[in-house]
Order: sequence, then C-alpha cells, then structure tokens
Amino acid sequence: MNQSPEIGQYILGFPLEVQNVLAEIRKTIQMAAPTAAECISYGIPTFKLNGKGLVHFAAYKKHIGFYATPTGHSAFAEELSQYKQGKGSVQFPLTQPMPLVLIERIVKFRVNEVMKSC
Repeated sequence: MNQSPEIGQYILGFPLEVQNVLAEIRKTIQMAAPTAAECISYGIPTFKLNGKGLVHFAAYKKHIGFYATPTGHSAFAEELSQYKQGKGSVQFPLTQPMPLVLIERIVKFRVNEVMKSC
C-alpha cells in the first residue's frame, strides 16, 4: 500500500471525532484494495488502482461524501437508497455509524471492475 502523507494531513484537518471516522474509512479501503495507491485528487482522498480512480471520500460538516464512480453506486443502488445521493456521490451522515461493510463491498466491486478493464 502506497500511503499518502497528504491524506494523513487531510484527516488531521478535522475534529478528532471526524478524524476517527475518516481513519476507519481509510483503513477499510486499504484492506479491501491493498494494492491501491493513495493520493489527493480533486482536493480529496483518492485511491487509484493501475492508474485508474477507484474511490474517493471526503468529510463535510454533517456527512462523509463517498464517491465510487462511475458504477459503484448503481451496482449498490438498493443498499445506498437510504442515504442522500448526488450524481456519483452518496452522503453518509456523521450522526450514524459508518456502513463500513458496505464500503468494503463497494471497493471490492470497483477493484474487480478495474482489474477486468486492464
């Protein structure tokens, strides 16, 4: 795993409670995609595999934005339907437990997609 110090800095820019959530999400993604590289892209933490975008995540005042475009959201539409969504994004409220198992499944799905396209 190519850990990005920039992602560490990004996480440190938030209150401790949010830092803990971001660290959990980061660890979940790292475990689901151990060969993915970390970086900051579009100003947010990003994981890439074979040079292709895998997933992104970001903290906001009341939620965590999770981006598994282009297909990660549509493949899990039913499970994500309980969350507010935008084009290519889903918002996980900070007032609820993070759906880490769902995040892991989405990341693994995206890994399989990227590997098939290589």
